[in-house]
Amino acid sequence: MALAINDTAPDFEARTTEGPIRFHDWIGNSWVVLFSHPKDFTPVCTTELGYMAKLKPEFDRRNTKIIGLSVDPVDSHAKWANDIKETQGHAPNYPMIGDPDLKISKLYGMLPASAGTSSEGRTPADNQTVRNVFIIGPDKKVKLIIAYPMTTGRNFDEVLRVLDSLQLTAKHKVATPVNWKQGDDVIIAGSVSDEEAKKTYPQGWKAPRPYIRIVPQPRT
Repeated sequence: MALAINDTAPDFEARTTEGPIRFHDWIGNSWVVLFSHPKDFTPVCTTELGYMAKLKPEFDRRNTKIIGLSVDPVDSHAKWANDIKETQGHAPNYPMIGDPDLKISKLYGMLPASAGTSSEGRTPADNQTVRNVFIIGPDKKVKLIIAYPMTTGRNFDEVLRVLDSLQLTAKHKVATPVNWKQGDDVIIAGSVSDEEAKKTYPQGWKAPRPYIRIVPQPRT
């Protein structure tokens, strides 16, 4: 079964480039971005891993851990890190999960059960569906799933933007409109009645339609 938003992220034990982990314990009280790769030493993924290393301070500021997964052993990840540093200017500064038995890729619905039990002999094309981004909350629930083709590099600035929205809307009863970014106006959630909204927003709101109630972004 494929994972869906609001499902509990499957727990697992794995080897990573920073030692063994149990995923839920590793998450702790943080948010997490888990992003997967079909194979080591692939060109698009090399650029992505380097850019995520560059962005890590932004995720740190948002109480968010980064973790990668590639369908190859951890020893191979360590060798790949050298290439990433030399070509992208930043080596991964976050753990990379090894998934040589394909268990985690299957657990997260990225490979079918029929894919076998070893990464040996598999090409990137065989694993092309292992190209997902998952955002997982401190409650261990899946908040976002984006799947990319192998030929299209991921936009991790967009992942940061979505993370800002998720964290804001988890704290306040609001939603973020199209192309929203930090500091922009937001929309009062549909689950909030006008009577409730007046208590939170005594100054009122703009409403081009009764169901579109626009207010400044909450600051606390």
